[in-house]
Amino acid sequence: MAYNRPSWDDYFMDVVLSIAKRGTCERGRAGAVIAKDKKILSTGYVGSPAGLPHCDDVGHQIKKIIHEDGSFSKHCTRTIHAEKNAICQAAKHGVSIDGGTVYTNFTPCKNCAMAIINSGIKRVVCIKKYHAAAESEEMFKQANVQLDYFTNELETYENQ
Repeated sequence: MAYNRPSWDDYFMDVVLSIAKRGTCERGRAGAVIAKDKKILSTGYVGSPAGLPHCDDVGHQIKKIIHEDGSFSKHCTRTIHAEKNAICQAAKHGVSIDGGTVYTNFTPCKNCAMAIINSGIKRVVCIKKYHAAAESEEMFKQANVQLDYFTNELETYENQ
């Protein structure tokens, strides 16, 4: 039987799943890979800023966010999301990610979406949709950033 090589999207997403294991917040272990021209430029995972305590060690720093429609959600704010960590790593090491693709577990949050847009990334590939993704999806559409999903599954959190 012939071997089926994974597509580039599958390959980079496999790397994302491995990187996510380094995450230090059990509430949202996610990874990110920024690639361009079939090469990995930068990676990131969910974790606290360098030198600061991790959720896995000291617990979450949960904030309640009230939305315009009156609904609310809860978010851990102790950590930096995987996408933003990958962008920061590229900047720290002088790697241009302009025109690249970011691969991640689920739709980036609004803040990560803004950083993705301003960094020049042109494509976002996610395994699942994030429960609060509508705003990010709309921003990507307006900024002409291509957004692709592997599945239509929805990522949710306990006590979201």
